[in-house]
Amino acid sequence: MPRLLEIRNLHVAVEGKEIIKGLNLKIKTGEIHAVMGPNGSGKSTLAQVIMGHPAYTVTSGHINLSGRRLTEIKPDARAARGLFLAWQYPPAVPGLQVEQFLRSARNAQAKIRGEPILSAKDFRPVLEKNIKILRFREDLLQRSLNDGFSGGEKKRFEILQLMVLKPRLAILDETDSGLDLDALKTVMEALKKIAATTSIMVITHYPRLLRYFKPHQVHIMTGGKIVASGDSKLARRVERSGYRNFVEAHG
Repeated sequence: MPRLLEIRNLHVAVEGKEIIKGLNLKIKTGEIHAVMGPNGSGKSTLAQVIMGHPAYTVTSGHINLSGRRLTEIKPDARAARGLFLAWQYPPAVPGLQVEQFLRSARNAQAKIRGEPILSAKDFRPVLEKNIKILRFREDLLQRSLNDGFSGGEKKRFEILQLMVLKPRLAILDETDSGLDLDALKTVMEALKKIAATTSIMVITHYPRLLRYFKPHQVHIMTGGKIVASGDSKLARRVERSGYRNFVEAHG
C-alpha cells in the first residue's frame, strides 16, 4: 500500500517550550493506527500540528501527505487535501445550523475535488443515511453547531462530519471521551465502515477503545515522542500494566 502520511524527526514548540521532541510516524493508505500515552505526553499536540493549528511552531522536521509537505500550508488547504480532525473538545458555534454547515463543508470539498455540488434536496438522503447509522437525533440537524449538545452528541456529530466529508486521513482525538457503552459501540461500528475508504489515526489513553476494532499498528507516546510500536498486543500490555514502564524508561 502507498504511504499516505509521513512524519520525520518532528520538533514542535508552544510559546518557546518544546512539546514534541523528534517524533517519527508513517501511515499507509487503508491503515488504522492508534497513538496511546498518558496525559501530557503530546498526543493532542500532535493532532493539532498535523492540522496546522497556528499556536504550535514546527521548529524542525517534516509532515508529508502523499509526498507533499504540509508544514507550509494553511489548515483549510490541508483539509482540502483530505485531512480531518475530530476534536477532543468540539466547540459550539451559535447561529451556524448543523445541516447547513454539513452541506456547505461537503460542497466546498466537492468543488476542489471536481465532484458534483449537491442541492439541499439531493444532500438530504445522504445525511439521513448517515444519521441512521449513527443514531444521531434528526432534530439536532436544525440546531446550531454543538450548541447545547451533550458530550456524546458532540462526539456523534464529529463522526457524522467524517462520514459526510469522506477524508483520506481522519485523526480522532479522544473520540471515546463522553460516550457511554452503547454510544461507543454505535460510533465504533460507524468507524469500521469508514475504515474501508479512510485511513484513521486514533488518539487515546484508554485501551478500551481498541476492543472494538483492530488497528494495524499501536504506538506508545511519552515525553513528546513515540517510544514503542507494535500490534494490538501492545495495547493489551498497556491495559494490564499501564504506562509507568514506558515513562520510566524514556523519561
